[in-house]
Amino acid sequence: MKDIFIHDSAIVEPDAKIQSGTKVWHFCHIMNAQIGEKCSFGQNVFVANNVQIGNNVKVQNNVSIYEGVIVEDDVFLGPSMVFTNVINPRSFVIRKDEYKTTLVKKGASIGANATIVCGNTIGAYAFIGAGSVVTKEVKDYALMVGNPAKQMGWVSKQGHRLKFDELNHATCPESGAMYRLTNENTVKELNEYA
Repeated sequence: MKDIFIHDSAIVEPDAKIQSGTKVWHFCHIMNAQIGEKCSFGQNVFVANNVQIGNNVKVQNNVSIYEGVIVEDDVFLGPSMVFTNVINPRSFVIRKDEYKTTLVKKGASIGANATIVCGNTIGAYAFIGAGSVVTKEVKDYALMVGNPAKQMGWVSKQGHRLKFDELNHATCPESGAMYRLTNENTVKELNEYA
């Protein structure tokens, strides 16, 4: 495996597909998953069979990514955040054929100790606050906090809170990129309209 770092204490199953530049740190277990380029898996991360992870994904310590989860490029998964994959688990009922798909779209960030209930999509560049519990779909660029998580505003691609003017335009203070709040209550970059 070219340009891949796997710590001696990590277990990577033989059928795992890991692309170049990825680092797998202490006590990780990567099953038969697909993992993109330049990813980082912190200490004690578990990745289940059939999980798909894009490029440049940062997975912090103590995260388990279960079957049914799809993670697109440039996603940040904070320390000890949680994915589920069954709506109504019981130890005495086998529900492996009932796994729900959870999609985390490009550039999203999920804060420490947040929980993502299965079957939902986290929109592109959305920001899930630490400790939040996501129980429904999350729009692109949405800022979600609380239990259950509620939308508290919008963020830019760089993760800054957007403040919209009377024309429903906002500017990211870091990048200078401009955003528009549409009549459908969604946020788009203005250059997407060009």
